[in-house]
Amino acid sequence: METLQTLLLILQVLCAAVLIGIILIQHGKGADAGAAFGSGASTTVFGSQGTGNFLTRTTAILAFVFLVNSLVLAWIAKERSLEAGQMTLDINTPVSEPQVEETQEAADDIPADIFESDLPVIPE
Repeated sequence: METLQTLLLILQVLCAAVLIGIILIQHGKGADAGAAFGSGASTTVFGSQGTGNFLTRTTAILAFVFLVNSLVLAWIAKERSLEAGQMTLDINTPVSEPQVEETQEAADDIPADIFESDLPVIPE
């Protein structure tokens, strides 16, 4: 499972880097207006339509791979956290307070000359 997660992380980084590069290579819709006036777009390597179809399809495929890979990595992370016991909190288990044992030593710490009448009265 560890090796699969490492491979998927490498694929995620490579896919993101290539996706960023392909998006930056593409030209906007406003660049087509210059091609209509003979800016040399008809002599491109990819034909008279330019690189639009190739880059658009490649971007869509890489975006799909990136999305699916992200979902798989999230699922793996959830499963690993469940195995580690981080998310297994049983809310039905009652919480008990720790038991305090009264010892004779605690009673011996109280001075013998203090009586209840000497204590201040707190109104309720």
